[in-house]
Amino acid sequence: MLILLPPSETKRPGGRGRPFDAASLALPSLAPQRDAVVDALVALSADEATAARVLKLGGTQLGEVAVNAALREAPTMAAVDRYTGVLFDALDAASLPAVARRWLGAHVLVHSAPFGPVGALDPIPAYRLGASASLPGLPALKRVWAVAVADALAEERSRFVLDLRSEAYAALGPVPASVPSVYVRVVSEGEGGAVRALNHFNKHAKGALVRRLAEERPRVGSLPAFERWADRAGIRVRPGAPGELELFA
Repeated sequence: MLILLPPSETKRPGGRGRPFDAASLALPSLAPQRDAVVDALVALSADEATAARVLKLGGTQLGEVAVNAALREAPTMAAVDRYTGVLFDALDAASLPAVARRWLGAHVLVHSAPFGPVGALDPIPAYRLGASASLPGLPALKRVWAVAVADALAEERSRFVLDLRSEAYAALGPVPASVPSVYVRVVSEGEGGAVRALNHFNKHAKGALVRRLAEERPRVGSLPAFERWADRAGIRVRPGAPGELELFA
């Protein structure tokens, strides 16, 4: 099984790892796109005012421009530790035993805007860039990433993909039809069985789900196998729209 997660806007600073190396990350075929986006982001950051406008940064966020300017030299840390926020706080990877963290490294990709999908334990620097940003000198990020990421994921066609990304990040790299996959939406059930999508609890439910998977490390090679595991684990899921699965929070 391969799990795709969205990133978070909030990140831990610092790190101790070696500087960013595009080819050393998961899906190394994406190195040219990674280098192109990072180069554009670093170049943009040479002008604080322009960078703040392009990245839609407020006055208290101008320090993010310097963070981006240092991308090539900055220390790194594992992606699953770099990101903070609701999803990653619920996952709480730092508190997992070593065997569970290794499972994350083998089974989880976090889809970032500047680096594309990276392994959970891949070393990445801090940065500021969202899926909707448009960088000077580059096409829209969807044009940079979508085909390249889909082609890279096609090489994983023997693995069932559980897609937990937001729609914005799923658009940066659709899972190709040749790969068995399902897109997960988090929902709640109200009075009379009415189902509604969730926002804050959407992220928490996804983080908690991945933590549970890392703790139990089931062998899941298909959607039916995932559904059987979820049933045994007391996690309620059901088919949604075509190609989608509803996860009840």
